Amino acid sequence: MSKSFHSLGLMSGTSMDGVDASIIQSDGETKYKIIIDKYFKYPQGIYKDLTKLRDKIKSSKDLKNFSKEIKNVEKEITLFHAKAISQILKKTKVKVDFVGFHGQTIYHNAKEKISKQLGDGKFLSKLTKKTVVYNFRQNDLKNGGQGAPLTPIFHKMLAKKLNLKNVTFINIGGIINATTICDDGHFEAQDLGPGMCLIDKWIRINSKKKYDDKGKIARTGKINKKILNKAKKNFIILNNKYVYKNAFEPSYDIRDFEDSFNILHTKFLKSLSLKDGAATLTEFTVQILDETLQ
Repeated sequence: MSKSFHSLGLMSGTSMDGVDASIIQSDGETKYKIIIDKYFKYPQGIYKDLTKLRDKIKSSKDLKNFSKEIKNVEKEITLFHAKAISQILKKTKVKVDFVGFHGQTIYHNAKEKISKQLGDGKFLSKLTKKTVVYNFRQNDLKNGGQGAPLTPIFHKMLAKKLNLKNVTFINIGGIINATTICDDGHFEAQDLGPGMCLIDKWIRINSKKKYDDKGKIARTGKINKKILNKAKKNFIILNNKYVYKNAFEPSYDIRDFEDSFNILHTKFLKSLSLKDGAATLTEFTVQILDETLQ
């Protein structure tokens, strides 16, 4: 029997609203058990600092240009994660063997093999007195991946646990990614296109909310099919990925999709109400997913 560990994973997504923390028990192969899940919302100060910084980082050169500001926000993020760890550990008697620290992504470009995630793993280890595993993406990028190696590994474990063959798992975060697992155990994963990021930005610029919680806003709106069809004509599927038709190739920096959103907003969406825009963008995202999986 393989050895089982208790681990605490910390994840913060493209909406930059907070951190999801989970303690699980797993052998890393086929067995896992959820011990506790908890969400920690970023305070408004951190949220503003993050989004302000993200909007400044438009290229890899800006990582150097704003290095001092990056370092300051990184310290904020690390301290916040340390508090989250302290709070969740108080709710369980489980002894955690190690912590998985994703950090907060502010720049990602697989073509350049660069992914900047705010979070100081060594400092977090010092603060929490725990072994911290971090910087998950860089090795994957160096070996030709798109910089998201953990989700496919978990999908492969799920397939073994559930005895599924020739299966595709779809993960809809800020960006949609898919993992296909074959009978022989071979598996491949890739990004497909925008997931929640377009909807999130629509909500942020048209309301005081940060995202459409449980899709409540979109459900009360009406899909504008005329605008939806016009918008879709400005996008194409390139190498099984949905991109703006004038893009040379997708790099899957979240900013690529924000640029796409700005085009959508300027040309088509700005005349819609908050609810109808959310409904139309949700349908747009669903159709992107459907077409890339054909």
